[in-house]
Amino acid sequence: MDKRRIIVLVLDSVGVGELPDAAAYGDVGSATLPNVAAAVGGLRLPNLERLGLGNIVPIKGVQPNKHCRAAWGKMAERSPGKDTTTGHWELMGVILDRPFPVYPDGFPAEVIRAFEERIGTKVLGNKPASGTEIIKELGKKHMETGFPIVYTSADSVFQIAAHEDIISVDKLYELCETARSLLQGEHGVGRVIARPFIGKPGAFQRTDRRRDFSLPPVKPTVLDRLAETGFAVYGIGKISDIFAGRGITKAFSAHGNSEVQQAVLDAMDELQEEGLIFANFVDFDTLWGHRNDVQGYAKGLEELDAKLGPILEKLAPGDVLIVTADHGCDPTTASTDHSREYVPLLVTSTRLTSCIPVGVRQTFADVAASIAEFFGLSWEGPGTSFWPLIAPKLGLEGKGEYREGV
Repeated sequence: MDKRRIIVLVLDSVGVGELPDAAAYGDVGSATLPNVAAAVGGLRLPNLERLGLGNIVPIKGVQPNKHCRAAWGKMAERSPGKDTTTGHWELMGVILDRPFPVYPDGFPAEVIRAFEERIGTKVLGNKPASGTEIIKELGKKHMETGFPIVYTSADSVFQIAAHEDIISVDKLYELCETARSLLQGEHGVGRVIARPFIGKPGAFQRTDRRRDFSLPPVKPTVLDRLAETGFAVYGIGKISDIFAGRGITKAFSAHGNSEVQQAVLDAMDELQEEGLIFANFVDFDTLWGHRNDVQGYAKGLEELDAKLGPILEKLAPGDVLIVTADHGCDPTTASTDHSREYVPLLVTSTRLTSCIPVGVRQTFADVAASIAEFFGLSWEGPGTSFWPLIAPKLGLEGKGEYREGV
């Protein structure tokens, strides 16, 4: 019997078109991947085209492929919101009843006061801002006073920026842990984020020592089920942070798409047992989406497509690869925030020779349900497995070969 593994690759923010409720989020017209392709006159994505990406929505330069070797479709988000944590949690089987709190006018005075009392110093900022712009504006004053910079965005985040020569990275992490302990309940933001930077006024640069401090998932995820049943769960990039380490048996540090790709390849070499490899390709969101860098986003997509080549070549006969996203962040719109969009779904295996439409899935949690069924785990969470549509094409029954306790 072949070793069975699933590799899930999240292309952070690579949405494929507005959801029906996009107007409620100010996102009418957002369609990250199609709009980027149109803006640059077309994209060249041969690996994704072979998998059937062009079947999901019209994408300039990416042709539909009726002979694709993957299952293809798109997924709607059922949880309210459009942030990273919400999207990833839903992919792994947690649908939120209410969105994480956001602070378009900055954090309430009582929140900031409590934080300042705990850390023993004042803070600067306390407003929504671009991460690069806030350090440009307040970096010099921060260096003069030693006060950390606190800011937020349209997402549910409490971000703390500090120059590494003024507040050490370890100390910055301590400040974030303090904020995380305070931001619970009513003010339980999805993530507290450490944003270290270096350089001199006028030439500040953020470093790759960012770290996210997330709330733990409010309900069990399929990661928890896998880990408690004895399967390996490898989290690559910011995956472990997003789940507060829960359900992750080994975390791989990786900053940027190139490091993430290499970590995926290393994990595929290392994982010699059944399990899940779960990775986030972060650059689409942080480097290009939030900065409305259309050309950078397009180049990044083409580079990612090339990076998929070695991953596809390394797939073993028992492996299944899932490519998807967590939300949109359309750089062609005026907004620099995430967008409420469908996300792509591509599922392939070396044994899959058919092109299988799996339709419009009503929740990202279909991924969790499918992972559970692939490994033969009981799953009482949300979602409808698409595994029965794929398994017969692999010569398997609707359920995976594994069962509880095996």
